[in-house]
Amino acid sequence: MRRMPVGIVTGASRGLGLALARELDERGWELVVDARGADALAEATAGLDRVTAVPGDIADPEHRRALVEAAGDRIDLVVNNASLLGPSPMPPLADYPLDALREVYEANVLGPLALLQLALPRLSDGAAVLDITSDAGVEPYEGWGGYGSSKAALEQLTAIFAAEQPGLRVYWVDPGDMRTRMHQDAFPGEDISDRPPPEESVPGLLALIEGDLPSGRYRASEVAQVAR
Repeated sequence: MRRMPVGIVTGASRGLGLALARELDERGWELVVDARGADALAEATAGLDRVTAVPGDIADPEHRRALVEAAGDRIDLVVNNASLLGPSPMPPLADYPLDALREVYEANVLGPLALLQLALPRLSDGAAVLDITSDAGVEPYEGWGGYGSSKAALEQLTAIFAAEQPGLRVYWVDPGDMRTRMHQDAFPGEDISDRPPPEESVPGLLALIEGDLPSGRYRASEVAQVAR
């Protein structure tokens, strides 16, 4: 009997994480997903057949252990999607509360690495790792110093992880602008209805998960176009 692939997707109660989880569920993946809000996660995943929901904060070591244990002994995919924007409206770095910045780094940098450290002994040969990043990690947007610098750190961390783990497919992926709650929080009071829904970024992620592209940095929209 053919073993179904197993993956972990963090931040899956809404937005990109939920859109990807729905698509992977349809494709037969066994998934372990998380989010900080237990009720929202349960409601979002109620209709998914092969999904185990484990509510909790990726910055919590016990929660990370629970995710890996729920996934089992052989893991084929880890998607580090859960992120923390930080204060909204976003303050300039000169006024950025350092306690808040530490929380952003715990969620966006240390949490993903710690999850990979735990999952690594269980990752199958050629397993895929997707760390979701942002153009704010490479462009110096005013006001984005907290979130953007955390994503820059995640990008470099992921690049080094890829160099150190040549047997894995390790991707740091910019999904592009999306119409999500986090994006709205970044622009409070503004109309973001012109941004595409997160579902439009999913084909690019699937192309990486199901394909054989080498480890590296990718934009979801560009990968999706090549895959067509």
